Amino acid sequence: MIRSTSIWSRQRRIIAVLLPGAFLAFGQPADTKKLKQDRSSSYYYYSLGRLYSELAGVYGNRGDYFTKAIENLRLALKSDPNANFIAEELSDLYIQSGRLRSAVSESEEALRQNPEDLNERRILARIYTRMIGDSQGNRLDENMLKKATEQYARIVERDPKDGASWLMLGRLHKVGQNSVESEKAYKKALEIDAENEDAMSGLAQVYADLGDNRRASELLQKVAAKNPSARSLAALAEAYEQMREFSLAAETLKKAIELAPSQAPQLKRALAQDLLFSDQLEEAEKIYSELAAEEPRDVQSHLRLSQIYRQQRQWEKARAAADKAREIDPNNLEVRYNEVNLYEAEGKFTQGINLMKDMLTQTAKRTYNQAERQNRVLLMERLAQMYRNTEQTQLAIDTYKQIAELDSDTSARSAAQIADTYRLAKEFTKAEQEADAAYRKYPNDRLVRLVRAGIYSETGKTDVAIADVKQLFDGKDDRETHVTLAQIYEKAKRYDEAAREIDAAERMSKSNDERETVHFMRGALYEKQKKHDQAEAEFRKVLKVNPDSAAAMNYLGYMLADRGERLQEALKLIQQAVEREPFNGAYLDSLGWAYYRLGRYDEAEENLKRSLERVSRDPTVHDHLGDVYLKQGRLKEAVAQWQLALREWESSSPADRDSTEIAKVNRKLENAKVRLAREGQRTPNQ
Repeated sequence: MIRSTSIWSRQRRIIAVLLPGAFLAFGQPADTKKLKQDRSSSYYYYSLGRLYSELAGVYGNRGDYFTKAIENLRLALKSDPNANFIAEELSDLYIQSGRLRSAVSESEEALRQNPEDLNERRILARIYTRMIGDSQGNRLDENMLKKATEQYARIVERDPKDGASWLMLGRLHKVGQNSVESEKAYKKALEIDAENEDAMSGLAQVYADLGDNRRASELLQKVAAKNPSARSLAALAEAYEQMREFSLAAETLKKAIELAPSQAPQLKRALAQDLLFSDQLEEAEKIYSELAAEEPRDVQSHLRLSQIYRQQRQWEKARAAADKAREIDPNNLEVRYNEVNLYEAEGKFTQGINLMKDMLTQTAKRTYNQAERQNRVLLMERLAQMYRNTEQTQLAIDTYKQIAELDSDTSARSAAQIADTYRLAKEFTKAEQEADAAYRKYPNDRLVRLVRAGIYSETGKTDVAIADVKQLFDGKDDRETHVTLAQIYEKAKRYDEAAREIDAAERMSKSNDERETVHFMRGALYEKQKKHDQAEAEFRKVLKVNPDSAAAMNYLGYMLADRGERLQEALKLIQQAVEREPFNGAYLDSLGWAYYRLGRYDEAEENLKRSLERVSRDPTVHDHLGDVYLKQGRLKEAVAQWQLALREWESSSPADRDSTEIAKVNRKLENAKVRLAREGQRTPNQ
């Protein structure tokens, strides 16, 4: 007996637990109820529908129970068309039972008979939405996306107060990459419910896609303040990351971990990366060490540790972590690329170039897919830059030509880089020829035109360069155009016009990086006009915005040292710059010159020689080394350096030739020759 009544007993328990309101409707006479008859019928059919749905689940998704569940839910919806939640449950039931095609057919037929049936349209819209994604192939069904979007658009047209449909419409437009319509839909949802977190988060993502990270973060801050959770704080951190506010992102993730310690393992890696990117290296190192201890085969943690130790100039630890990462995944390009960076940081440029060449050789194929081609282009461009940095001009040019052959989309960029490489090598005739050829082939390419203008400014064709750059104002990159014009005017010593362009760029500067650039350019401009106090003030502004600016430290330190002022302060500033970039030829020259001014000639010689290893064709460095040799009583070596300085001045661009400096070197050289003649010695090359 117990077994024969168990099914009915179970049915009654299901109704009692899941549908208390519906159970009361079953148990009371109709004439005692205050609800309208259609609503009571809806409750009745809804209860049966839920019962059969539950039974289908209990008995292994039996098809007959699903059928009865769907039939009763449809009767419930017919009895009370205003019960939107029933339409949602009905569509969920179709999805649960896998009867998507059947649902589409039934709903489309119902809408043909009654196009004004919003509930049927809601069911169809939800089914279409469910059919957008292909979980196995990870593909997007564009046709279903279009159909779902059309249905929700029809729904909100008839029912503008349906916030849930506006929200879904915003999501669908977002998936379809229609940011404008997505923004409109999310805003409509927020008009209906100003505190809707999903709508705010969705709109924030649209703003982020549009590059408006400020508004995105404001919305996410509101969500996080209203209902702080690991999810909302993680979304806010992501917005900060897109704004490159990594310090704020790290602080936000710390709060997320405090709220949800159980999610710490997933959030710790993002936190560590934000700490790394915000130069909070000690904290980042601690977390990555913990991650590496928890998962010894985690290649990313060892890779990041190597990068941290490299920045801290802890070479042995950096190399050990890099070796561990390579041991785990020897073919990982990011791991090997990190080794290239490590070689460069250690000043082992030949080893770095050889490793990069090995990477390219080992990954070479006859054909490449798009992702492989893009990765290879990035590696080859890095190799070309390494050749340029080590003054291997022809190898750099050959590499850029290979890049253009590999990917035709890079042809314009590669052509511009070839021209610029000749400029850096002081082969100005070839540079101009290549720039003109690139301009004829790619007349509308912005980079080609900017490089060509830069070369023209070097060769004295200032007016042509300015006229062409002024045509680049387009309302999008105007700040960059003002910066380029300022550089051209400065090169031509038209300082008032350069100042106006810098002012214009400053008005358009929004980020700290952009303001830093403006202050630096203005400082350099003042220095060239011998307005040293104003120049120093601008470089101090740079260091206030970015206390780690090696360029500002070097420029300010050299300016002081060259004038013989506050030499200990100058030395400290330059030492800090060299500490950050130990193989920068210009910084090493500044350091050598500061030591010279302090009378520390051996240290001056050492650093000037190191500078010439990096910038062998800089006339100023040769001049400085000549002065050091003179103080050391090495007159013939001083003469040789001044002769090299004059030779390099002669090969410099017309815009860079400094007649005053050339005259000074000539006087020193002639005086030295006279002294050598008196001593009966021959001058070098004589």
